[in-house]
Amino acid sequence: MKKVVIGMSGGVDSSVAAILLKEAGYEVIGLFMRNWDSTINNDFLGNPNLNNDICPQEEDYNDAKAVCDKIGIPLHRIDFVKEYWDYVFTYFLDELKNGRTPNPDIMCNKYIKFDYFIKEAKRLGADYIATGHYARIKDGYLLRGIDDNKDQTYFLSQLTKEQLANVLFPVGDMVKSEVRDIALKYGLVTAKKKDSTGICFIGERNFKKFLENYLPNKPGDVIDIDTNEKVGEHLGLMYYTIGQRKGLNIGGYKDKMFVVGKNLDKNILYVCFKDDNHYLISNSCLVDNINFNCELRPNKCTAKFRYRQKDIDVKLEYLDNGEIIVRYDGAKAVTPGQACVFYVDDKCIGGGIIKEVRFNDEKLWYLL
Repeated sequence: MKKVVIGMSGGVDSSVAAILLKEAGYEVIGLFMRNWDSTINNDFLGNPNLNNDICPQEEDYNDAKAVCDKIGIPLHRIDFVKEYWDYVFTYFLDELKNGRTPNPDIMCNKYIKFDYFIKEAKRLGADYIATGHYARIKDGYLLRGIDDNKDQTYFLSQLTKEQLANVLFPVGDMVKSEVRDIALKYGLVTAKKKDSTGICFIGERNFKKFLENYLPNKPGDVIDIDTNEKVGEHLGLMYYTIGQRKGLNIGGYKDKMFVVGKNLDKNILYVCFKDDNHYLISNSCLVDNINFNCELRPNKCTAKFRYRQKDIDVKLEYLDNGEIIVRYDGAKAVTPGQACVFYVDDKCIGGGIIKEVRFNDEKLWYLL
């Protein structure tokens, strides 16, 4: 009997994935990763949406334990708090300091869930590892999940072919409603549990209040990029991302206001008042930290610059230094620090991190 070690997050997707593996005849072992210590960081206190007697990760562990007990599999627990801080959270803070918009969940997959987790799973004698991601693997290729609305290959784009070897994604062939139905059928405590949203270690917490624990606020001017007039003050460049419209609360304006750029040296946040403003548009970007998980190196493919974004037709120009120039007809709010993920049909072949955003091969001066 083949042994599978599955990452149990305390959510419904990993819960049902464990059931499917057991029904398929595998010996299944659950492994819960503790990646964040809210008790030390004290960043969950005072949140009215949380039970302040117990931190969110402890609640997740208790749910994972209840599921494993219910379906009759063991659950191990491993502490990756230091590794997470060193490889994910430090990266997150450094990117924010540089005015960029990072995606720490991608780095969590690269360095924690499909590196340290795999090493621990092998120590437990695993033939395979599994997670509750909505993705598929077929003929050695990473494929989108069947559920277009839940596909998570964007977050797996930095994984190598070696990291994806002997990996199972049991719910990748299902839609979310089917997963919920199975959880209800088994009477799992996670059956109606709300999906986690936002950045993994922030979750439901207020983003600004969370960051105040780690980075000092540095308020500055907000400038209308079309008129060069001051329209308000920002709370700190790290709190804003390109294309953002909601939650700005700048200058009391009722008109639509969009973030279009930042000047780190002058501590200026640039905004515009129209969603079709040309400052929001680019037609190429420079991408570094390139990772491919297969042999495909297309000159034309599709790409996503954000999760849930529709695919955009792109042309790839491979540079001698390993970076790639990605060209496209025009896209809104392409943002330095975010992932650019490449697709050939349903195959997610890899991606990189957006280093520079350009229009007609000129770097946009208001974007870092």
